[in-house]
Amino acid sequence: MPTYPVEERSLVSSARKPVPARTVAVTASIRPDGDTSRVRLTAAYVTALENAGLIPLIVPPLSSASAAAAVLDSVSGLVLTGGEDVDPARYGEKRHEKVRSVNVARDATETALIEEAKARGTPVLAICRGIQILNVALGGTLVQDIASQCPTDIDHDDDSPRDSRAHEISIEPGSMIARAVGTEHCTVNSFHHQSVKRVADGMRVTARSPDGIIEGLESTDEDWWVMAVQWHPEEMTDSPEPWDRGLFKAFAQKLGA
Repeated sequence: MPTYPVEERSLVSSARKPVPARTVAVTASIRPDGDTSRVRLTAAYVTALENAGLIPLIVPPLSSASAAAAVLDSVSGLVLTGGEDVDPARYGEKRHEKVRSVNVARDATETALIEEAKARGTPVLAICRGIQILNVALGGTLVQDIASQCPTDIDHDDDSPRDSRAHEISIEPGSMIARAVGTEHCTVNSFHHQSVKRVADGMRVTARSPDGIIEGLESTDEDWWVMAVQWHPEEMTDSPEPWDRGLFKAFAQKLGA
C-alpha cells in the first residue's frame, strides 16, 4: 500500500512564534484569589517589554529551584519584577513589624534564577523588589522599613497614581543607567517601603534619591550585564520623558532586539 509523506505544520504562524534571541523570563507571584490561587503580574511589564521588541515568558514561583537552568535555557534575558517583601531570614535578620507579606517560594525561585544568570552571564533587568532580591541573593541586606529605619522626608511608598513622578534621583555619570535614561538627574515614581542596605559584592551603586536611599545598582563584572532600579519604569512608558523607556531599550539592545 503506497504511503504519502505528510508535512508537519505548526498551529502557530512563523510570524507569531517566539524568537529565542528576544525572549525574556519575567518573574511573577502567586496569590490567593477566593478559593484558588492565581499567577499575578502587573500587565505594564508585558507592555513595556513588548514595546521594546521583547517577548515575555512569565515565570511564577516554582516548586523546584533546579528548574532555573531549564528556564534560562529558553531565554536570553531575565527580568525581576516588583511584589512582596523579601523574607529577612534570607539575609540573617529578624522580621521587622512593618514587613508585609513574604513569599518564600518566590524568594527561592528568583534566587535560583539569579545564581544561574550570574553563572551564565545572562543579562538581568531588575525592578523594585527585583533590585532587592538581586542584592540579597548575591549576599547583601535590606532596609526593612525606610520610614521607621531611615531619616528621610521623602515618601518612598507614595500613594499617588502609579504613573506620577514622586521624587528626584541622581545618577552616576557614565553609568549604564545614565546612558539608558539619557540624563544624570530625573524624577521617578516610587512604591516601596524597603531598599538596599549593605550592597552585595560585585554590585555598585549608580543612583540615589536625595536622602541617600539606593535607587540603582549595576554589576562590576564586565561579563555580566545587570541593571537594577528601585522605581517602576514599566508604569511610565507613556510619559512624555524618554527616561523610563530608555531602560527597556537598553536591555533590548543588549539582547540584540
